[in-house]
Amino acid sequence: MVSKGLWTAPPFLEIGLPLQNKRLIVAIDGPSGAGKSTVGKALAKRLGYLYIDTGAMYRAVALMVKRSGIGLKDEQALEGLLSSLHLSFGNHEENCLYCDGEDITEAIRTPEISRLASEISQMKVVREAMVRLQREMGKEGGVVLEGRDIGTVVFPHADLKFYLDADPEERGRRRHKEWLEKGVTVEFKKTLQEVIERDQNDMNRSLSPLKKAEDAIFIDSTHRSVEEIVNEMCHIIDDKRKQE
Repeated sequence: MVSKGLWTAPPFLEIGLPLQNKRLIVAIDGPSGAGKSTVGKALAKRLGYLYIDTGAMYRAVALMVKRSGIGLKDEQALEGLLSSLHLSFGNHEENCLYCDGEDITEAIRTPEISRLASEISQMKVVREAMVRLQREMGKEGGVVLEGRDIGTVVFPHADLKFYLDADPEERGRRRHKEWLEKGVTVEFKKTLQEVIERDQNDMNRSLSPLKKAEDAIFIDSTHRSVEEIVNEMCHIIDDKRKQE
């Protein structure tokens, strides 16, 4: 359930326990198509951590809004929907998202839901509810969270922060390939335009805009494999542990 109330940092973030003695909070931010989901899943599996795809959570809200027929201007109905949602992720072997016990992993991966999620994610009532839930899910550590505001808003005190990016055309090709593999027919030019428009929306929105946290490590994924990126992240995590 999307719980209400103010969030306070878990104790280990306040007293600074050594990294060797705790399960970490790892944040991965970046624009659409940068490879955050694929890399995040692989990294979580390597570490034996829970993978939390925050973008999927906004897609889940979009799916439920579409199914319920709620208008985006009906804030009262939207708040009611948010308060009743039960979202949970499967372990690193499953990588599934459940809503009220239903596996909605595939249902949320359509162009229509993607566009609606982009619009919904800019709404204050939705962002506040999702951030509360994301903090609750990750507060004990042992998590890899990916999204667009993890290291800046959701967990500004995350143990490790990465900012993953790639050339816009490469990100467009990845997204286009993803749609084709799912049987969705869409022109590459349209997909690329949507990627660019999503960048502009994410970077210029008033609530939690997409930006690199000052202490985040930048990684360009344009010409690199998932294994290469995950290996680099693991080396950085190991070095960070040794320094503590």
